[in-house]
Amino acid sequence: MITEQKHLELCDEFIFCLSEQRFYDAHEALEEIWFPRRFENNDEVKLLKGFINAAVSFELVKQGRLNASEKVWKNYIKYKVYLEQLDSEYKPIYKQLVANIEKIKELKKFNN
Repeated sequence: MITEQKHLELCDEFIFCLSEQRFYDAHEALEEIWFPRRFENNDEVKLLKGFINAAVSFELVKQGRLNASEKVWKNYIKYKVYLEQLDSEYKPIYKQLVANIEKIKELKKFNN
């Protein structure tokens, strides 16, 4: 089980990696939280999966794989809706993750 401090650090690392366009590393940061919980059927785990999908989508754009990126981005959109109904101590930082993801998506080179 990951401690609260480690959880927050990994979320911060995700944001930092996104800002440097190190999307694979961003994906890896959140996977450390998501992977041990991947079989849990709850909104927070689904939301984390969505964040990971967003980073993967950006990485695929960097690789020139736009069709694959679009498919993965749809998964992010599907899971992002869980944020509003989420009851979690991490909701504030998850909102920051969404803001950072959406900011990157708005950049011309990451529009699909």
